[in-house]
Amino acid sequence: MAGDDLSRNFTQTPMTTQLLMIEDDARLAQMVGEYLGQSGFAVTHAANGTNGLEHLQEASDSPDLVVLDLMLPDIDGLEICRRIRSLPGSQAQTPILMLTAKGDPMDRIIGLELGADDYLPKPFEPRELLARIRAILRRKTDGATAPSKVMRFGSLEIDRDARTVTVNGELCELTSYQFDLLITLAERAGRVLTRDQIMEAVRGRELEAFDRSIDVHMGRIRLAIENDAKSPKRILTVRGVGYVFAKQQD
Repeated sequence: MAGDDLSRNFTQTPMTTQLLMIEDDARLAQMVGEYLGQSGFAVTHAANGTNGLEHLQEASDSPDLVVLDLMLPDIDGLEICRRIRSLPGSQAQTPILMLTAKGDPMDRIIGLELGADDYLPKPFEPRELLARIRAILRRKTDGATAPSKVMRFGSLEIDRDARTVTVNGELCELTSYQFDLLITLAERAGRVLTRDQIMEAVRGRELEAFDRSIDVHMGRIRLAIENDAKSPKRILTVRGVGYVFAKQQD
């Protein structure tokens, strides 16, 4: 790996929570790295997508989260996101927070479809970035420490402890965020939930006005667990309200 292009860790004391920031703006990376370093995170900076991917593939331990810029000089962030989700083993499940300077909502929708766990438009307040990182890691930790429990709905099985979902014994590919969304619905099977209620349960904050990212994630979950995503039987849309997880399934 071209080590000269990978900056030092922005840490003052030994840390345990490792973040990888793939960002070509060195000044922004420096500011964010120092700010997060003061809050207990070890931040490694990669100045382009190539070095970011090399770091992920060669590191002995995967980072706990990747902060990924959408606009990079060599490989765009959407392609980097896709490649991370294609990595072998647990690396593919590494949470991704995407940064975007574009105002087009399609950019974040495509990012979420490719597996990003959350997004944050530029310019942003460092405090909001920190809050979102903590929320993502909290969801990951809560899922890892949840009591062992397998939820069964016909041929669909959701293992909370292993954080896996299978249909007819076949493993379904879901991001960490999508798994949390599915759990939120499954635990309340038969109860209609609004988008606000779902997002508040998963992210701990109210849904932003006109934010339709929840629908993007639901579409991806349906593709993974439904026999026919166009005619879903497990996750049903209640028009004008939200979603309901069916109690009785095949």
